[in-house]
Amino acid sequence: MHPMTRWLDDDEQRTWRNFVAATQLLYAALDRQLQRDSAMPHTYYVILVGLSEAPERRMRMSELATWAQSSQSRLSHAVARLEERGWVRRERCPEDGRGNFAVLTDEGFAALAAAAPGHVEEVRRSLFDVLDPEQIRALDDICATVRSRLER
Repeated sequence: MHPMTRWLDDDEQRTWRNFVAATQLLYAALDRQLQRDSAMPHTYYVILVGLSEAPERRMRMSELATWAQSSQSRLSHAVARLEERGWVRRERCPEDGRGNFAVLTDEGFAALAAAAPGHVEEVRRSLFDVLDPEQIRALDDICATVRSRLER
């Protein structure tokens, strides 16, 4: 046993395990719903959302990878699948000629618009409907604190 290890106490261990299980179950539920209702994995949905919110529905691939919390290689593979569906296209960056933009097509925007209502309902059913307003505020505060620490 390492003398400097700050082991989790019983309350922390319980909290950690509940957090891990809850997030894994939530992501699995969201993925199942999107696959069932829209024939797309949650990963594709996240990419489409990012592009839909970007100016001119376009983003550098490196920025999109960061936004989607994905490695560049994993994102590149997903964008290739989205290109096959006609939902995204790649364009060379005119500024440097090296990088690529991912661009959301009209077909991709339509697929996102069709998927969004069911996805939002699943988020609401799986997360927000089981929490009271105080718990929602606490969850927001906790997530913002952890996110801030990890993004530094």
